[in-house]
Amino acid sequence: MAATTPTPEDLHLFRQAVADAEPLSPHGRFLHDIPPPPPIPLSRLRDEREVILESLRDPERWDEATETGEELSYVRPGLSRQILRRLRSQWVAQAELDLHGLNRHEAKHELAEFLYECRRRGVRCVRVVHGKGLGSKNREPVLKIHVRYWLSQRDEVLAYVQARPADGGGGAVMVLLRGR
Repeated sequence: MAATTPTPEDLHLFRQAVADAEPLSPHGRFLHDIPPPPPIPLSRLRDEREVILESLRDPERWDEATETGEELSYVRPGLSRQILRRLRSQWVAQAELDLHGLNRHEAKHELAEFLYECRRRGVRCVRVVHGKGLGSKNREPVLKIHVRYWLSQRDEVLAYVQARPADGGGGAVMVLLRGR
């Protein structure tokens, strides 16, 4: 069969039929839209941060006279006290927070942020330096009592013990955090 040339009427009908069609890309492939990235759950992150900050709030009547001056330690009920010995001698701090120069409210906020970030990163052992109080009024530790109280109120804190002398001694605590 021989090819026939289209008539003007055929061309007109063809153009009407394909009027809504879109041309293909130059390479002949269809390009799909790139899907948007998953949304960031900002509300959930804000809620988690608020929970952390709320958990660090002092009770209405926190008796600061409970500090005896001797080395203090804490282990979550139901866990072996051998954890304290291992925490002091075998565990190595994976992260550190130094609270020197901060007041109680600033220290509470910084500790909350630090624990949140450690939890997010899966860090298990941290050192929190609260200081010995040598630069404070009456040369008494201001943050020592509060930091230890705040830590004992946290679910992710399994234990803490006074740091070795080389790691800060009475001015720091080694903290063991729950794994993921």
